[in-house]
Amino acid sequence: MNLIFLDTETTDLEPTRRLVQLAYKNPASGVVVNEYFKPPMPISYGAMAIHHVTNEMVADKPVFGGSEVFNQLVQEIPSTVVVAHNAPFDIEVLKNEGVTVERAIDTLRLARHVIEAEQYNLQFLRYFLGLNITGVNAHDALGDILVLEALYNHLEKIVAEKFGVEGEVAVEKMIELTNTPVLLKSFGFGKYRGKSFEEVAASDHGYLDWLFGSESAKNPAEQNEDLMVTLKHYCGK
Repeated sequence: MNLIFLDTETTDLEPTRRLVQLAYKNPASGVVVNEYFKPPMPISYGAMAIHHVTNEMVADKPVFGGSEVFNQLVQEIPSTVVVAHNAPFDIEVLKNEGVTVERAIDTLRLARHVIEAEQYNLQFLRYFLGLNITGVNAHDALGDILVLEALYNHLEKIVAEKFGVEGEVAVEKMIELTNTPVLLKSFGFGKYRGKSFEEVAASDHGYLDWLFGSESAKNPAEQNEDLMVTLKHYCGK
């Protein structure tokens, strides 16, 4: 089963965000892409602070839609499984650009299913799991897919051992886990960062109720599915 390891950098974090950098690797075809594109809206300062791509850097770059990379990706995606870290983010921006992803493996959710870690962001897992990769810059799309590929290979071995599967069956299991929400163990944000949900449920249940109301008020497409499942569990919803 063919895989594409993919990462995007975007104009901002809003649902309407657009692409400014795309990197992907298709090990089967040997294709490696790392290109910048001029978006139809300005890059926010907050996004610049993360990926360091400025409006000036992309002013003379091509528009993604209709580009050679766009056409190539549209041809490759139907026969592949897209692998990304926090895949819903990348899938949504590709959708905004007219590219539909049907099958994906989210290494963020997959990692939460099969390993215990304090954090699950890509660079944390890189060092936590001892993934030996050199010459990689964080928040650069090409650098991130090199880490992503190493993380995927590591997780695939864990899944194979944990569930007694291999090959395409292992890939299908990882897709299944990607589509299965995770009951979060601890907060990765806010005033209770690092505290367990169980502990906060006992000491400040009102906060969980407030957080559930806040998350529920969002558009369903913007809700954190894992957080919602966890809050429903601890709030008795």
